[in-house]
Amino acid sequence: MIPRYTTAEMRRLWSPQAKFQTWLNIEVLACEAMGELGLIPLDAARRIRERARLGSIRRIEEIEEKETKHDVVAFLRVVSESLGEDARYLHFGLGSSDIVDTAQAVLMKRAADILLRDLQVLMGEVQRLAVEHRYTLMVGRTHGVHAEPITFGLKMALWLAELQRHQRRLEQAREAIAVGKLSGEVGTYAHLDPRVEAYVCEKLGLKPAPVSSQVLQRDRHAEYMTALALLASSLEKFATEIRNLQRTEIREVEEPFQAGQTGSSAMPHKRNPILCERIAGLARLVRAYALAAMENVALWHERDITHSSVERVAIPDATSLVHYMLRKFTSVLRGLQVYPEQMRRNLERTGGLIFSHRLLLRLVEKGLSREEAYATVQNAAMKAWRGEESFQEALLASGAFSPSELAECFDARWALRYIDEIYQKVGIAHAGD
Repeated sequence: MIPRYTTAEMRRLWSPQAKFQTWLNIEVLACEAMGELGLIPLDAARRIRERARLGSIRRIEEIEEKETKHDVVAFLRVVSESLGEDARYLHFGLGSSDIVDTAQAVLMKRAADILLRDLQVLMGEVQRLAVEHRYTLMVGRTHGVHAEPITFGLKMALWLAELQRHQRRLEQAREAIAVGKLSGEVGTYAHLDPRVEAYVCEKLGLKPAPVSSQVLQRDRHAEYMTALALLASSLEKFATEIRNLQRTEIREVEEPFQAGQTGSSAMPHKRNPILCERIAGLARLVRAYALAAMENVALWHERDITHSSVERVAIPDATSLVHYMLRKFTSVLRGLQVYPEQMRRNLERTGGLIFSHRLLLRLVEKGLSREEAYATVQNAAMKAWRGEESFQEALLASGAFSPSELAECFDARWALRYIDEIYQKVGIAHAGD
């Protein structure tokens, strides 16, 4: 991923240094296990632990490029230079995928830990807004058209519940990928005791795969990448909502706009939702990477390497993008400008049309059929839409309502009487509870 959309933390995690160091850790742990089991001399295993060095990353890359055309072999050649005769026991009984797949699982697990941590931070910001704006009235919109009253806090509670589901999905994906394998070229342990795999995985915080081929099966990776794509899609959804609410005609919220920031090279008045637009755009990439991960599931026989080139790009990129999106959207919410007065003005823009459902139900309660009640309210609403008279005037003229009945039906608080109950179900307590 280009530096523009990569956090420093993810850049370090997916660096060549981190990858090769993880490979080395696995090789050394495997030697330790084999030494304890008597598969190689115990003294040799101890010397390997003391002396094994990664050496120059650039040298590994040069050997691969100019000679071996195989990164694991190049890596082993450089590490062997630090071991002398004990190098014969390095990679003893192992296949390349034993190292590569297990190391990738370690790094993907670490990436999930980073994402879960920052997802929790974002959830805290969403909950803060939900609490702060629990009763901040605004109009709910369906099909982009005014529907009925809600609160801005309720919108945030909805987002929080969605993020809670993503947290569970990402935790499950982390568990699915936290699996290692050191079972040889086709998964039979032909040249390695299964206890070596168990030892190495335990030290790495992984579970041994119950069965594998030459590789870990890629449905695990696809599950992980799909969890990322779903999270990215919700971040896009939230960002798109802010973009819509920031439109000039609505302007109920606005993403942060710093001193000295410019919105346009030509129009000085512009305050564009560029951060939310960026998040919406990057979500498309993450979804594309999830599709690529699904394509990787169907490998030939016990393994081919069609997945390898894809994963070298897709997994670091997708995790890096989602981390960037989490950080960026958290900053948007921390600096979000919320305009309750404008929300109230927009709520009142239609002169009470948003109370049509309650008016309908009141007429049904008074004895009209649903069809008669609907026609009465709709007729008055259409007159208001056409500007012939106000909604209340048309309703009074119909003879169906008294002024006191209309005043009661036009009270927005009725629509919000269960807000606290909804919050309780989401897990948001009252301040001071």
